[in-house]
Amino acid sequence: MSFGIIATWRMALEGVAEAIKMLKNDSSAGDALEKAIMMVEDYPFYKSVGYGGLPNENCEVELDAAFMDGNTLSIGAVGGIRDFKNPISIARRLSQERFNIFLAGVGAEEYAHKNGFERKNMLTKRAKKIWEKRIKEIREQNLSPYDGHDTVGMVCLDANGNMAAGTSTSGLFMKKPGRIGDSPLSGSGFYVDSQIGGAVATGLGEDIMKGCLSYETVRLIEHGLHPQEAAERSVYEFTQKLIKRRGKAGEISVVCMNSEGRWGVGTNVEFSFVAASDRDDVPKVYLANPQGAKTLYSEASPQWLKDYLERIKSPIV
Repeated sequence: MSFGIIATWRMALEGVAEAIKMLKNDSSAGDALEKAIMMVEDYPFYKSVGYGGLPNENCEVELDAAFMDGNTLSIGAVGGIRDFKNPISIARRLSQERFNIFLAGVGAEEYAHKNGFERKNMLTKRAKKIWEKRIKEIREQNLSPYDGHDTVGMVCLDANGNMAAGTSTSGLFMKKPGRIGDSPLSGSGFYVDSQIGGAVATGLGEDIMKGCLSYETVRLIEHGLHPQEAAERSVYEFTQKLIKRRGKAGEISVVCMNSEGRWGVGTNVEFSFVAASDRDDVPKVYLANPQGAKTLYSEASPQWLKDYLERIKSPIV
């Protein structure tokens, strides 16, 4: 039986590497995925997820996360949760509940506290400095406040055929307090069915949620499309629909994997993702670009990977 994992963005690389090690040792898809996303949440230089995530317009870090079990279709999600570490773990715990599986704001925080999850100030000095810089730019240069909305999303398949999907994000930088994007919304930011496959999305949540793109991608896989074809069709057809109806479309990317471990990616913008499987247990970072109604991708060069690490750690001036 094949196993594998695919994830959005270069920031998932180390987590995916750990997940593959776990899968090789017969860990479940849910355990491997949760660990991989936790590693992204814990790394302070990833400015769109977890600790170090960029704050809202009031300089508060509000986090969204979701977890889905592909066997039972159980879902757990949190929205706008503050001052709690690893929202993916809180979301997974909620997926075990029969009722109240999606909690937001104070309700999510009360649930996390009662269930023993770790409190932590998720605003780092670096993130605050970026926020202060953006406030200054808005005032002096009349720039748009919104910049950055990269969700970490993963779909995982274990050697026993179990699948899981999960997402975690700090959302749109400088968002209004209480804003929730597509990431914790079932069918929009994520969806998985172990008998078919799973998909997760990243980009501008306000547009992604208009099309329920993760569910649509899984539906296309169910109807016989290869994951690559499914991801491309869901992204490009909906992008064109938005342009026709609204005059423009935001950034949209989808990664997916079917129940056999085959994967695909569709995007309307330059985009990086990470994939690994039992056939090649060394995770690889790929760079994807839209070409008409297709997505072309190639492995990232050593120089690109080096530049990436230098960029995310560069001083804020």
